[in-house]
Amino acid sequence: MLLTDVLPDAPTTTADALAIYDAAPAVEPDFMIGTWRGAELPTNHPLDGMLAASGWWGKQFVDAETVHPLLFPTADGSALWALNPLLAFGGLGVATRVPGIKNRSFAGALATLKPVLGTTAPKARLRTTRYRGVDAATMVYDQLPINDVFRLLDDAPGSETVLGAMDLRGSTRPYFFVLRRDDPLRVR
Repeated sequence: MLLTDVLPDAPTTTADALAIYDAAPAVEPDFMIGTWRGAELPTNHPLDGMLAASGWWGKQFVDAETVHPLLFPTADGSALWALNPLLAFGGLGVATRVPGIKNRSFAGALATLKPVLGTTAPKARLRTTRYRGVDAATMVYDQLPINDVFRLLDDAPGSETVLGAMDLRGSTRPYFFVLRRDDPLRVR
């Protein structure tokens, strides 16, 4: 998915992204059930570029108790696998400070490390929380101080799209991403 397909005039600042986010309606948790393809929404956040460089594919919400926050394609592209977020975010602080890392793909390295980094267990839950004064569907990470809160961009069948704001402890502003419903591949 290309971000320009979803938001052709994608904002480049946190203020612009917040204006879109705050104007969008809340999403109910049941709406999120399914598999969603993701794309970053660049706002000059320190995490910008990291998901794209990793080869991140998206998220899967099986039910309220079974959520896979970080999906990646298998080496042959025939399926998706879930990465343990605790392992992924463990070195993120250091990685964001390495010059040029966001300009390089490390998707191959992650695929090679799948036996160590992969998980079949859910690593998040789906709840309703209040964020920026609105109750909305929220993906709550099990082992990390992170909540991804969703607002609706498009609910037309075949183009269902949400804007996610990652509320990360220690970050002064949210990290934004877009999800579009896309259920073609099986998670292994």
